[in-house]
Order: sequence, then C-alpha cells, then structure tokens
Amino acid sequence: MSADLLDLPSNAALNAVTHNYDVVVVGGGIVGLTFACGLRHTHLRVAVIETQTAATAANRQRAYAFSPVSAKILAGLGLWDEVEPQLTHFSRVKLSDADYDKAITFRPEDGNSDAVYYSAQHFVLMAALQSAVKAAPNIDYWCESKVMETCEGKASSRTELAISHGDTQMQFCTGLVVGADGARSVVRDQAEIETFGWKYWQSCITAVLEPEHSHENTAYEKFWPSGPFAILPLPENRCQIVWTAPHEEAKALLALPKEQFLAELTARYGDEMGGLKLLSEPMMFPVQLMQSKAYVRPGIALIGDAAHCCHPVGGQGLNMGIRDAIALAEVIENAAKQGEDLGSLAVLKRYERWRRTENWFTLSLTDFLNRSFSNRFLPLLLSRRAGIWVLDSVVPLKRLILRLMTGFFGRLPVSAKQNTL
Repeated sequence: MSADLLDLPSNAALNAVTHNYDVVVVGGGIVGLTFACGLRHTHLRVAVIETQTAATAANRQRAYAFSPVSAKILAGLGLWDEVEPQLTHFSRVKLSDADYDKAITFRPEDGNSDAVYYSAQHFVLMAALQSAVKAAPNIDYWCESKVMETCEGKASSRTELAISHGDTQMQFCTGLVVGADGARSVVRDQAEIETFGWKYWQSCITAVLEPEHSHENTAYEKFWPSGPFAILPLPENRCQIVWTAPHEEAKALLALPKEQFLAELTARYGDEMGGLKLLSEPMMFPVQLMQSKAYVRPGIALIGDAAHCCHPVGGQGLNMGIRDAIALAEVIENAAKQGEDLGSLAVLKRYERWRRTENWFTLSLTDFLNRSFSNRFLPLLLSRRAGIWVLDSVVPLKRLILRLMTGFFGRLPVSAKQNTL
C-alpha cells in the first residue's frame, strides 16, 4: 500500500489511532527507498515517510557517479535490468592535474567490469525504486507526510511518532526508526547524536550541457588549485559538470551573464568536445565533511547523508549511502529470522561496526584528494605529477586504486557478492 497523490490509504486507515510497523523509514529518497526495497521480500511491516509528493521527490535534474558495487546492489534488489539500459556506461575515466597533459586513465578491464563507473540520473533510480516499493505488500509509502514528534512508546522497546499527513494527524508505533532524511536529519537531532566534521572553503556548481562532439562515454575529474572539476557523460550526448570553487568565486561565476559563464566553463572543460551548449540553469551548493559520532541508538539507525557527508570528489556520497542502506537491510533481515529485537543495540551495532569504519576511510580519502590537489605547493605539485605517471604505468597499482574508489575494498553485502553484471 502506498500513500501518494494517486494511491491513498482508506479514510478508515487514516483515522486509526495507531499504525503499527516493524520499521519506519524517515526519508523517501534514493537511500531510504533502497533500504525499504531490501526488506520487501520479508514478513516485516515497513513504512516510508516522505515530505514531498512521489513525483516531486523523483523530479530532480541531477545525475550521480554510480559505482559497480551500487550496480551489484541494484541487481540484488532485482532492479538492474530495468535501470541499466538508462545508464551511461563509462568506457574511460580520466584523472588529471589541472592542465597537465598526462592523465590516469581507467578502463573497464582494470576493474573486471563492463564499465569503469556509470552515470545514473536521479529520476531513473527513483522511478525504479518507487515502483518496487509501491508494489510491495508489506511496505506503506506515505508521501506528503512529516514527523512532528517522537517519544518512547508504552512498551520500552517501541517508539511512537506523531505524523502529519496533509490535514490528518496520525500516530505510528515501531520498533525501529531509520533516519534517511539527509544532512539536516531530524531523526539524528531528536536522537541527540552529535556529529564531527567541517565545512569546506568551497562550493559546488552543477549544470547539464551538450557538447558539440561526442563525449564517447568518457568521464573526467580534473584537479584544479581551486577545486576538482568533474564531467559525467549522460545519455543523448549530454554531460553534467560538478565544478568546485571557493565560495566567493562560485557566487561570482553564477552571477555572470550566460555567455561569460560559458567562457569560464569552457576554460575548465577544455576543447576535447568542441563548443558547449548550456541545457540547465547552473545551481550551487556548499560542501562539507561530516561523520556522526554514532550511527545507532536503541531503536534508531542512521543511513546515508543523515550519518555522514563527504566532498563530492570521486563521486562517493550516494554510493556510500546505498551501501549503508543494503548493509542495514541485511542486518535487520537476519535479526528478524533469528527472532531478535530489531531495535536493540546488540543488533544495530552490527550495522555500525560494518559501515562506520569503512565510511571513515572513504571520508578521509576524499578529504585527502581535495586538499592535496587544491594547492600549488611545488614539492607536492611535483610529487602529484610523478604519481600520475606511476599510477598510469603500473597496472596492478592502478587496479588497486580503482577497487578503492569503486567500493570493493570493504565488506560486501551477500546480495552484491552473488550477482555478476
């Protein structure tokens, strides 16, 4: 049963005093829906709470670098065949230091996959996940709903949530609340979980454009002193750029007339693909590194940006969240089979031990890459460029780096191990 504009529960259900669930997921984005999909073949009753309509939540002009591990996770959820034809398979990924001629070039054979990476558009992933959730008999998808308050239930192992759904007030009771509600997580704040980290001196500009010549399914990450500049190839010979620059510089760039903005963009983009046509209004967002000091509390678990945020260099953010989601789903499913209390710390700590250390590694790696390339200190500059020659020439080392960047270095969920693409 789903609760969006097209498919609302009956009035009787809406007016019931309490809705009982085994798990309530706060946040119906890609990460929250991935977690819910991981439980759709269980006997557990799951609710997903989303503040927007389903259509609005899916309609974002955004694309992501999508790793082979994330692809394996989608395959394990039975969604890969639906999604894969709509993704762009990266035939090459080229990493370079500003305008230095030499680049590290990764190819599919370096990772034993059909693509180095993929680019996945937001609406493509959301459409597949929403369809799966809406079709699942054990999941209720409550759109246009908001958590107003949480408190301890009458039973010590239960949590009660006051929910507003349009003009209707409801009460949910559950053994586990999963916070998938982003960097400003209400679930995290109400659980009084502290965070550690810092805001970077940079902001990111994103835009979609069309180059004159074919992008040849090649992705680029160019490290400039002001910050990394990424080019993600999209279907129909479009590209999305992720342009990192100091805050004031980023604001000044957005304020430029379109022709001047395109001239500045071309200087960063290069002339490999000819002239550029802007297809969307550029948008800007600040970036930060954040790690929650705990991912769990009794009856509470955090996944995705609610648990951590990283610099967009390397396209790690969404992929970390997807791995969080499927790891927690696997832990919860196994605990349910053993008849354990899903909200107990003994159960939830299994998820925290699995994901928190691995996420620390990725957060540290993205921070290191951004800081080490965002300067012109001569000894470091020479070391970087020597390293580019070494990494591109020593194949085993290049393959190791690719495994680190694509998520294969850590513990994989059982579903990902069982699937080949």
